[in-house]
Amino acid sequence: MADHPGLTAESLRKLLVANGVDVVGDLKIDLISGGRSNLTFDVRDDEHHWVARRPPMGGLTPSAHDMEREWAVTSALADTDVPVAGTVAIDRAGDIIGAPCAVVEFVDGLVIRSTDDLKVWSDDQVGANFDALVRTLANLHAVDYNAVGLGEFGRPEGFAGRQVKLWARQWGLVKTRELPDVDTLVAKLTDRVPAQARSTIVHGDFRVDNTIIDRDDPTTVKAVVDWEMAALGDPLTDAALMCVYHQPVFAKVLGFEAAWTSDRYPDEDAMAQAYAAATGMDLGDWDFYLGLANLKLGVIAEGITHRALAGGSSGADGAEQAAEATASFIAAGLNAVS
Repeated sequence: MADHPGLTAESLRKLLVANGVDVVGDLKIDLISGGRSNLTFDVRDDEHHWVARRPPMGGLTPSAHDMEREWAVTSALADTDVPVAGTVAIDRAGDIIGAPCAVVEFVDGLVIRSTDDLKVWSDDQVGANFDALVRTLANLHAVDYNAVGLGEFGRPEGFAGRQVKLWARQWGLVKTRELPDVDTLVAKLTDRVPAQARSTIVHGDFRVDNTIIDRDDPTTVKAVVDWEMAALGDPLTDAALMCVYHQPVFAKVLGFEAAWTSDRYPDEDAMAQAYAAATGMDLGDWDFYLGLANLKLGVIAEGITHRALAGGSSGADGAEQAAEATASFIAAGLNAVS
């Protein structure tokens, strides 16, 4: 296709040229399926291959679709042990595209989204892929964020407490019905925010389908993608979210049988222990982190339905039903902290 309502060839050409990119021939733009947050596009001219991302077209919540955040982190990580796509162009304020937009180099490889996608690997290969993913997350949390120029990226102190407040506010913006257990979970989490925590770069959305894997080697992560919720903060929030994503109910959020929920991957306890072993970190008040992760996913699930009802779905089927998972996540969060 030549154009999409969220990204036209004319505006994208202007953005690329403004960033010093030589566009050769016509631009071809295709919406990449499978996204439930930012809109992601495959972009080509006669010589180049890129990926462009912009926020959904309706039902936005603050900070959840931050192009500048993605751009800053991926630029900073370019020369580290964390694989990322090379940055190409950015429209920070949306003056050219009509919304903030970032363009990065295309990275060829496998994106393992569904349990069907996972069939390309044997059980041993799935296990080896998990080990590689945990090593990648550990490498991210080992990066000296001051050394890579991210010292002013955010305020890592008090991150977990601010996350509780953030997702409580997000709930007020996206809720499609009243669910008192959300307030109960927020109150319990507020009472047990850890007093001390390490500070690292956190991805905020880490699981297998937010990576690109080498086509011939499941142990090689070629790029970590979807950095719009990255921050400086408590690395255990990343680790707990990785584990909570493994719950079967997450399939309702994505609208298909998600690869990361497959029982071919280790269970949540084994995931947590693998992370602790890879990093040498104590898991601290792990129940708090599990409760927070469940709160976050419950609000995200609700937000997907909120956007769909507002006409801002990214195109995936079944978005109106994503909120069916919210109560399950909130219940799991309460179970963790009670």
